[in-house]
Amino acid sequence: MADEILSIAQMYAADRAAMAAGVAGTTLMENAGRAVAGAIQSRWEPCPVSILCGPGNNGGDGFVVARHLAEAGWPVRLGLLGDAAALGGDAGWAASTWSGPVERAGPELLDGAGLVVDALYGAGLGRPLDGASLELARAMADRGIPVVAVDVPSGLNGDTGAVMGGAAQADLTVTFFRKKPGHLLLPGRALCGTVLVADIGIPESVLEGLGTRLWENTERLWVARYPWPRLDGHKYSRGHALVLGGRVMTGAARLAARAALRVGAGLVTIAADPEAWMVYSLSMPSVIVQPVPDGQAFQDLLADRRRNAVLIGPGAGASAELRGQVRAAVDAGKAGVLDADVFGAFSEDLKGLAAGLESRWLLTPHGGEFARLFGDIPGSKLDQARRAAALAGTPVLLKGADTVVAHPDGRAVVNSNAPPDLATAGSGDTLAGLAVGLIAQGVDAFDAGCMAAWLHGELGTAVGPGLIAEDLAEALPGVLRRLKATLPDQRGQ
Repeated sequence: MADEILSIAQMYAADRAAMAAGVAGTTLMENAGRAVAGAIQSRWEPCPVSILCGPGNNGGDGFVVARHLAEAGWPVRLGLLGDAAALGGDAGWAASTWSGPVERAGPELLDGAGLVVDALYGAGLGRPLDGASLELARAMADRGIPVVAVDVPSGLNGDTGAVMGGAAQADLTVTFFRKKPGHLLLPGRALCGTVLVADIGIPESVLEGLGTRLWENTERLWVARYPWPRLDGHKYSRGHALVLGGRVMTGAARLAARAALRVGAGLVTIAADPEAWMVYSLSMPSVIVQPVPDGQAFQDLLADRRRNAVLIGPGAGASAELRGQVRAAVDAGKAGVLDADVFGAFSEDLKGLAAGLESRWLLTPHGGEFARLFGDIPGSKLDQARRAAALAGTPVLLKGADTVVAHPDGRAVVNSNAPPDLATAGSGDTLAGLAVGLIAQGVDAFDAGCMAAWLHGELGTAVGPGLIAEDLAEALPGVLRRLKATLPDQRGQ
């Protein structure tokens, strides 16, 4: 499927495998440049276009773009960093096919341009921009001219999404064969603008040898395993989620419980402090509310095998009592979600939290909570989530606009459909509720994280501007209806 994300090393390997299979490098470059030119022609009316080429294969792609646009009647100026006579390999071939003038790639080349093609450096750039290349990136950023990036905006690290020295905002980025992590991880995701993946003739079969362990989180990855209600099912077969309710911050558990119900859990119980029991009982008629005056009462609720999934953390308060409740749930053999105050309660005690999780639990921290539990893990957000999952021995969902869900075995997804409207109080509690509701229905923790993150993003888009957390669960029926409509006939389920 086209949802695989390739590291830079894997992309280079794909190129080599394609050439070993008989696809010439010049053919790949010609197809890449033609794809960029076609994307430009489909989105903009003819106008003066400045094409900035670097000294490598990305620059070679730029020469091909220039040729195709000029042949289509576009006024083209081409600038090169370096000497055209020094270009070798496929880039040298591409330069030889360009019959127009080659100018020095400087900021003056942008004068009078209605569009800029950034073909300076691709995703494999391994050092910060400096000198003339940094000057060009800054000029593109300052001029306000629409920018089309070839592969990635120059200066963007394709593996991490980090900016190295500088990078101009692109309106459109055209990449090839598969996306790279930098297209989806911030700040790269924001800098790339619209990302178009072009087919340049690399055979799909080369994926088999690349050992892909990273995907963009789309419904295609997991929809076949989604726990749709069955005709012969009943509420008890759809699982029973137990949500630990806070004494003061009652809204968090209520939002989570509502989401767990909406996503399909057959029953949901809130374990409530007796002082808050009335608040929970009066506000949620579909939810069972059980007063829990002490640790023993909570263990008694856990003893019921039908309560098969547990959510602990939202609004709970970071305390020694919470630590004991987490250990009780884990030791009872439950699966579930650990969120919010759990990470404060186990601050700098990953070993104490991780014991016995055994890939049954989903950890859902945001960046600050992540740091409190895991400390300073170096690398990109993807690196951090993968390392954290391996250390905890259970899946980790590291939240944000570029949410990463990682499994201890190295599998990971990057979520890309979350709108900024989701940045509001209670949104994360709803996400945790979606995940525990899915786990209650038999979905494993990693898949539940993937499904919940995608649904959360779709809900944010469905509600849109003005969103508050209470809106999210109520929009779920419409989102699920659209999701189910993508499947074959569901009769009998």
